[in-house]
Amino acid sequence: MPVTITGLRTYDIRFPTSRELDGSDAMNPDPDYSASYVVIGTDATDSLEGHGFAFTIGRGNDVQTAAIRALEPALVGRAVAETLDDLGGMWRALVHDSQLRWLGPEKGVVHMAIAAVVNALWDLKAKRAGKPLWQLLAELPPEQLVELVDFRYLSDALTPGEALEILQRAEPGRAERAAQLRDGGYPAYATSPGWLGYSDEKLRRLCRDAVGQGFRQVKLKVGVDLADDIRRLRIARDAVGPDIRIAVDANQRWDVGAAIDWIRELAPFDPWWVEEPTSPDDVLGHAAIARAIAPVRVATGEHVANRVVFKQLLQANALSYLQLDAARVAGVNENVAILLLAAKFGVPVCPHAGGVGLCELVQHLAMFDFVAVSGSMDDRVIEYVDHLHEHFVDPVRLSGGNYLAPNRPGFSAQLRPEAMVDYAYPDGPVWKPIAGWTGA
Repeated sequence: MPVTITGLRTYDIRFPTSRELDGSDAMNPDPDYSASYVVIGTDATDSLEGHGFAFTIGRGNDVQTAAIRALEPALVGRAVAETLDDLGGMWRALVHDSQLRWLGPEKGVVHMAIAAVVNALWDLKAKRAGKPLWQLLAELPPEQLVELVDFRYLSDALTPGEALEILQRAEPGRAERAAQLRDGGYPAYATSPGWLGYSDEKLRRLCRDAVGQGFRQVKLKVGVDLADDIRRLRIARDAVGPDIRIAVDANQRWDVGAAIDWIRELAPFDPWWVEEPTSPDDVLGHAAIARAIAPVRVATGEHVANRVVFKQLLQANALSYLQLDAARVAGVNENVAILLLAAKFGVPVCPHAGGVGLCELVQHLAMFDFVAVSGSMDDRVIEYVDHLHEHFVDPVRLSGGNYLAPNRPGFSAQLRPEAMVDYAYPDGPVWKPIAGWTGA
């Protein structure tokens, strides 16, 4: 009898990060970093399971978890080998489910639920192959990588033939780039110094610490008060010196005109990019901002719902840096499409990782891109936040401001069993003493 998928186990996991204002920004002042977590079980004797999650910031994590459970009928009883051998087909079956699709289409809670499940399937596939996900993907033939992508809505910007050419062009040198990655890692930048709720003293200290740890770029949250932003940028620039890049992140705070005016006021401090200056859906607004604030660059992507919006941002020359997210779009397959789009348009990918577990996931995608798609680390960095990694079985490892390549099989998504117990909401031991807590 073939090994089959037996079910999905889901968990509402929340971390009370708002107590220290970790993660605070102009639009999210009190986030409790959370994971709508899923484990895909099978009847295999090897006990291997697939782990994945959707990232939220507290309230609504239960809704997201319920959406993941709604996908269970599409998976239970499926043959594991057949499913993992055709993850392109599995992706299409989930995304194009006619009734669930009505709730999107291809955006929001259902799309993020699909991300959790698709990523868990890739985690299981990589574990069964005995390889970290970045390596598994990077070793696939170009033809198989193209088969993972749904080109519906993309063919005016990227055809299957063009995608194949991009991957074939990168094929020579794959082994050398993989060895380079294992030896030296992948550049990171530090977001942890710049949370909006931190004091000036903490900002100064963390900026200096980041430079001392080898980071060549730090990021500050902005957008609530211009005078505060000017003061904080002055502190950060004094702390890191003229040669370290400082990016700023508005987290969708502004209208188009306000974004232009605000960034012009911050320009004397030489911001490298402004992230999410306006609504993530406003492609033409991003393009207008990009034209008006040059040479300051525009970066966006963590809240972009799908590959179609990324396509339009690229077509409109609306961004200089593409910030894909491992859990916002529908998982690995859609991110392969986005990486190929970025390669076609020559735009560097600098993944978003400001959330629980996102550093663990996006490192694999950026490393796959380097080895098998773009073939380059030039002008590319992965976001790094310095908290909650201790709760993962395979946490990120950094050295000298670089992500070190994961070597454990899987997608690095698996939480430690004790974390799943302690931070279960609302009845876990961490939450019970603060039953009246309103941050979640």
